[in-house]
Amino acid sequence: MIGGALSLTGVQAPLDTPGFKGAQVAVKYLNDNGGLLGKQIEFVNIDGKSDPVTVGNVAVELIDKGAEMILAPCDFDFGSPASREAQQAGIVGLSTCASDPLYSAWTLGDKQFTLSMWNTTMGAVAADYAKEKGWKTAYVVTDQFIAYTKSLSKYFVAQFKANGGEILLEDTYTNGDNNFSAQLARLKALGKRPDVIFVSSYGTDIGMIIRALREVGYDAPVLGGDAYDDPALHTALGEKMGNNVFFVTHTWMGPEAHPDMPKFIGLYKEMYKEDPDTSFVATGWDSIMLLAEAVKAAGSTEGDAVAKALEDGSFKLLTGELDYGTAAEGHVPNKAAVVLELKSGKPQFVGWRRPERIPAP
Repeated sequence: MIGGALSLTGVQAPLDTPGFKGAQVAVKYLNDNGGLLGKQIEFVNIDGKSDPVTVGNVAVELIDKGAEMILAPCDFDFGSPASREAQQAGIVGLSTCASDPLYSAWTLGDKQFTLSMWNTTMGAVAADYAKEKGWKTAYVVTDQFIAYTKSLSKYFVAQFKANGGEILLEDTYTNGDNNFSAQLARLKALGKRPDVIFVSSYGTDIGMIIRALREVGYDAPVLGGDAYDDPALHTALGEKMGNNVFFVTHTWMGPEAHPDMPKFIGLYKEMYKEDPDTSFVATGWDSIMLLAEAVKAAGSTEGDAVAKALEDGSFKLLTGELDYGTAAEGHVPNKAAVVLELKSGKPQFVGWRRPERIPAP
């Protein structure tokens, strides 16, 4: 039994629901092909409701029901309570895509992992892409919402400066304000237009900020992280506003990203009668397949054995090749990232990127 505390309602749902769907496809695929250790896999998810307390309580309930591993939500603030409960129970916990370096063995324990690259990589890839494009000056906006939004900007700024770029202004925003006028006034007061605008935000606020910038004539490229990998955002921006927007995410739902992607898309369509529209579905599939590989290597679902198999293994996933550091190294996920571009509100594949140099967490 694999227990899931993924949030299917609330602000976290656009990231967790696709992962839940991808995990369901993976479980069916494994069970159709013999299961795991000679047994069928049971995946039980209870809605974490985008509430950390609920997520922790859900994890306790699942462990009491017999869960031998835990899938945690795609964020440190929302997902860490589930991993803390998994650690307390002596079992492996895995976040489908939490990227703040706080999601580590240092803070959560020696049996806890995240499938995602850390923001050290995500921010560095964004900064390196800016250098690649010749963008030398940046205006940075950091949503004060959660650890993810705050640390992503930090690592982008560190890498952008290390690459010789100049930060014209570091500004802040509070999630839910739905008013960007004060930030626009400060941007205008600079008297100099940035080559690129880096916006680290979350949920529907991303679209509001981008529209506010565009409506007053700021047409510089906008750059961000995987929270932009949301079909609702792309639809909200539409053909007019959804241009010159670039973001770093986990993979691309097309054969250009991975030779096995068409197979996964076929299985997904068979189950859901539609194409997957965000890379977060692949994080769910990969999370289950990663745990399955580790259990096979360990020959057991016992926590220490599975954790060691994850530390020792090297995994070829839809979201890129992955190997973990040791617990002493925080279980750092060594992994590449994908850059996508929005054109007329539609995401386009730019390519895989792996920074040569990564800021220290």
